[in-house]
Amino acid sequence: MSHEAIYQWVYAQPVATLRRELIALRTGRTRRTGPRPAPAPRIKEPRYLDERPDDVAGRAVPGHWEGDLVIGKAGKSAVATLVERTSRFLILVPLTGRDSLTVTQAIISAVGDLPATIKRSLTWDCGTEMALHKEVTATGLPVYFAHPHSPWERGSNENLNRIVREFLPKGVTIPSDPTYLAAIAAEINDRPRKIHDWRKPSEVFTELLEADASTV
Repeated sequence: MSHEAIYQWVYAQPVATLRRELIALRTGRTRRTGPRPAPAPRIKEPRYLDERPDDVAGRAVPGHWEGDLVIGKAGKSAVATLVERTSRFLILVPLTGRDSLTVTQAIISAVGDLPATIKRSLTWDCGTEMALHKEVTATGLPVYFAHPHSPWERGSNENLNRIVREFLPKGVTIPSDPTYLAAIAAEINDRPRKIHDWRKPSEVFTELLEADASTV
């Protein structure tokens, strides 16, 4: 008799019968769970960063963004963080909820006034808040996804999120006040960065905007 047949017989017995016959399962379970079914896809028809334009990786071409959520106390509040890869300029997007409709509409509104050359792509993680990614893409900001469990593929965003946590630490409720969040973003953007020869991200981003305006 195989060990599999023995397991099937043991797990088929009522708990009372097992106790009565002094059969103890080493795992302490009264039912064998078996293999778990594969989880359903969280994002429908995602385009991964492998499909992004080649110029994204070099950072020389502006307008490619990375995004994520910073979550507040008990998961009941959040703010979206958008980081432009060339300048490391940060936009904090106020949110009144974490559902996909709220998040996508807020992002569309936040970048709506930017010129097309400054919103070439957005790379996000695989969170369900970006389930409506096609709506963002339809506005001219194509959305790509980092591979699951690969935060380093959005390194600029991860680094800025740690700085955001200096102002909005874990365990606090994150406000949705646009003025308050804009003040935090302004302070972060005014920090000189070694990678920019100690210029500020705000200065570099302004230069990008001015360069775009001069070509119109």
